[in-house]
Amino acid sequence: MVSGCYNKFIKDFASITRLLYDLVKKDQKWNRTEKQEKLFKELKERFTKELVLVVLNLNKKIRMKVDMSDYVTGGVLSMECKDRQ
Repeated sequence: MVSGCYNKFIKDFASITRLLYDLVKKDQKWNRTEKQEKLFKELKERFTKELVLVVLNLNKKIRMKVDMSDYVTGGVLSMECKDRQ
C-alpha cells in the first residue's frame, strides 16, 4: 500500500488499514478474518466514495509513484495543491 498518498484523503486511514497490514507480513499465512474483511470493504468504499480530480498544472510540483510485478502495474500521479479543508 502507498499509504503516504491516501492517508490525508481518507479519514481514519491508519486505523482502518492497521489490521490489513498483518495480511502482507513476511511469512504470514493468508487467512483473512471477518474483521479484516469488514475493514477491507470499508476502505474500498471510502476509496470509491469521493473522487478528487483536478487539471494538471505543470507549474506545480508533481510526483509519480509506481509499483509493478510480473503480472500487474499500477501508479499514482499527484500534484501539490492547497489543503481542501
